[in-house]
Amino acid sequence: MTEPTTITTTVCVVGGGPAGAMLGLLLARAGIDVVVLEKHADFLRDYRGDTIHPSTLEVLDELGLSRRFHEIPHSKVETIRFVQDGRAVDFADFRRLKLRFPYIAFVPQWDFLDLITGEARRYPQFRLLMRTPATDVLRDGGRVTGVRVRSPQGEATVRAALTVAADGRHSVLRAAAGLRPRQYGVPMDVILFRISRRPDDPDEGLSVRIGNGRVMGAIRRTDYWQVSYEVPKGGYEALRRQGIDRLRADLAELVPFLADRAGELRGFEDTNLLDVRIDRMPRWYHPGLLFIGDAAHAMSPVGGFGVNLAVQDAVAAANLLAGPLQRYQADGTPFDRAAAAVQRRRQVATVITQALQRVTQRLGTKRALAGDAVLRGPDPSAFYHRIPFLQRIMSRMTAVGFQPEHVRSPAAVAAED
Repeated sequence: MTEPTTITTTVCVVGGGPAGAMLGLLLARAGIDVVVLEKHADFLRDYRGDTIHPSTLEVLDELGLSRRFHEIPHSKVETIRFVQDGRAVDFADFRRLKLRFPYIAFVPQWDFLDLITGEARRYPQFRLLMRTPATDVLRDGGRVTGVRVRSPQGEATVRAALTVAADGRHSVLRAAAGLRPRQYGVPMDVILFRISRRPDDPDEGLSVRIGNGRVMGAIRRTDYWQVSYEVPKGGYEALRRQGIDRLRADLAELVPFLADRAGELRGFEDTNLLDVRIDRMPRWYHPGLLFIGDAAHAMSPVGGFGVNLAVQDAVAAANLLAGPLQRYQADGTPFDRAAAAVQRRRQVATVITQALQRVTQRLGTKRALAGDAVLRGPDPSAFYHRIPFLQRIMSRMTAVGFQPEHVRSPAAVAAED
């Protein structure tokens, strides 16, 4: 029997999503040896987070990737509108903000990840191993020293001074380490599907439509509408029992301009169920093991903050760790204090964002699903007109978040063409 192959590196990042890919790029750019493990053969996944907020667009610009990003086919959303019983209010208008990128961009996540990992591959310190899921953690005493993996060539081990769990809300490393996040209740799940878009469709960016105990969102994409239909938590099977005609009827009623296309929903096989959850790790760092992104804090789809917070975590982690890891590579200087500081840096923004999502779900989604009015008064938009700064506040909170990060980690090595 042959011994498992062993790879040795400074940092092993488990998970090639937005958090893992961005951290891999930033560390390699700083001269840190990094291996990123991705369990799939490619990034082609349907209904992954594809909401790129202005603060993430700023990060891409700081890395010199803005032009290449905007060459990818994408759609832009400048407003978020709520519609209830024919009455509308623009909850957010990003055009009112003094931002370099006053819009949310929607781009397939696989294109975003191809851009990030393509740039990372220009650095010799970066290695991306596809079809290589982590299966367990390696330990030496009380410290995590790497992971066991299953690769196309067989079992292997990756030994690393620092292992970063960026493997999502169902984190394998979290389970392997015997750790559990704190769960926060949510009132709904989300059913996602697509409907074709026509040139004469309304010029809406993102709208949330409420009526008769139902909530449906519609996002304008390049050649289709991405539609989200919210159901009470665990209510997907009850909807299936009512049949696809119920979903078609609700689409026709809530988004009238799509009524003549409801038949594009042939059955529930054309939908995708998102099991909504909000959770957070009490501690993000244990000796040798750091959690970031959804592995540290799963987000609700409310506001589409998931990708943005994952990228912000990665930028903060690189800012804090690049220097200490450079010193570790040079002479073995410990870096644990810097790794533990990542949670201190990102905790407040995470807690506030999750609190905002929970309040929105409790006062908005839960009431709407119960059939209660969310927009009150004969003209709910008049409230925003009387207090114009309120819309600017909500727009900035949505666009930028509570603690936007900027790239401070050094570009210590030259990229190869």
